Amino acid sequence: MRPPLPRIRFTVIRELLASQASGGQVLMMAAAAAMFAANSVLSEQYFHLLHLPLGPMSLLHWINDGLMAVFFLLVGCEIKREFVDGEMATWPRRILPGVAAAAGMAVPALVFLAFNRAAPGNINGWAIPTATDIAFALGVMALLGNRVPASLKLLLTAIAVIDDLGAIVVIAAVYTEGVDLAALAAAAGLCGLLALLNWRRVQLVWPYLLVGIALWVAVHASGIHATLAGVITALALPIQPSPGVPEIRDSPLLRVEHALAPIVGFAIVPIFGFANAGVDLRDLSLNIAFDPLVLGIGFGLLIGKQAGIFGSIMALVRLNIVDMPANASPRQLWGMTLLCGIGFTMSLFIAALAYGTGSDQEATAKLGIIAGSLASALIGLLVLRR
Repeated sequence: MRPPLPRIRFTVIRELLASQASGGQVLMMAAAAAMFAANSVLSEQYFHLLHLPLGPMSLLHWINDGLMAVFFLLVGCEIKREFVDGEMATWPRRILPGVAAAAGMAVPALVFLAFNRAAPGNINGWAIPTATDIAFALGVMALLGNRVPASLKLLLTAIAVIDDLGAIVVIAAVYTEGVDLAALAAAAGLCGLLALLNWRRVQLVWPYLLVGIALWVAVHASGIHATLAGVITALALPIQPSPGVPEIRDSPLLRVEHALAPIVGFAIVPIFGFANAGVDLRDLSLNIAFDPLVLGIGFGLLIGKQAGIFGSIMALVRLNIVDMPANASPRQLWGMTLLCGIGFTMSLFIAALAYGTGSDQEATAKLGIIAGSLASALIGLLVLRR
């Protein structure tokens, strides 16, 4: 008789909430360390290290294109698991986070465009304030302990998952230039091979990862951002739905997700934050604070995110389409939507795609991201503490 499959004691999402919250706190320290290094006597060594050539790319490019592919592999696993066997497995469950995430992307983009309508050179960065950094936001929530209802933590996670899905679509559709058709054809063939592995229900993980590595090379050569190979690989990993009972950990997708979660949360994302958050402020004037790029991103994150998410959720509640999250007051909901304005990781990533790594515009965009994310975190923390 076949032995029973091992089952997860708690749902995956609740386990990941704890690990991502801790990882978010590590990310905060990495970002602070980057700002210190960029504005101290270590500044020259910090920037020299990032541009150190390692084979065909610099260290910074290996971090942004290579390590972040692993980050997107984890994101892809989370998205698929949530939609197949998680908190958003049915359409009624998708309404609230889906509408909130859509509004939380649209309104910040409109705020950004309003500030930059007279600066056409900045328009390409409209997607920067649309992102939510789930690890950073949960890290701030973790500082509040039991003051935040579990329903809001789950809602924040669901909104961020759909937000990540939207960011992936934007990256693929907007920030791709000069496609190499031969490399793209090779990537398409490898995608077909992943689909075949999934169709045959191959339960070994290594064939998917091996094809995923080859796909990363092909996608990188095609001109499309290589990190999308991580998402495609994740979507091919099989998962066995288990409605009403704890998830079966034996499925390839959950094995990969649980193996990657601590690596991504405590190593890859902090490394990315350290490599990308450093901005040299020593030679900047106060006028930079009034740059439309800084204002558009900063207010997009701080004002646009909360207006879009809080406004859409309250509208759905008032129209009796959905219920207010359990045990949560409107004030607590408002505090949660403020934390959704912490863009950081994905915002930094999109800024590099929009303006080019190392450009003056990217440096200016980083100021807006840091300012908007920090203001959202502090105000959200104050609101939820009360």
